[in-house]
Amino acid sequence: EVQLVESGGGLVQAGGSLRLSCAASGFTFDDYAIGWFRQAPGKERKGVSCISARYGFTYYADSVMGRFTISRDNDKNTVTLQMNGLKPEDTGVYYCATDLVTAEAWSLCSSSDSYVDYWGQGSQVTVSS
Repeated sequence: EVQLVESGGGLVQAGGSLRLSCAASGFTFDDYAIGWFRQAPGKERKGVSCISARYGFTYYADSVMGRFTISRDNDKNTVTLQMNGLKPEDTGVYYCATDLVTAEAWSLCSSSDSYVDYWGQGSQVTVSS
């Protein structure tokens, strides 16, 4: 059974930092891209940052480029999103996700969420102004 278990998130003031982690199990972790999607209030869920299966190729949405850093540990089956310089517009529920199809970061993050089959439980991130 595929499981994606998230930790981290919380409430922070604008300019602050938070870290999200996701522990994966139930599949061959280093065969697939994995990443983070965000659902802001009243908006659809979209890819924020993803990382390729191997070699560390990354994708970032324009809105988080330069502020967020994604990394993965293929020995520990974990993926982490370090979020710095947080803004109120970063507020939302963040989901760890993989589709068990693609190894490419861009392909995963650009997918509609209806094509992504495996999700973490969601982590609330709230940034106050």
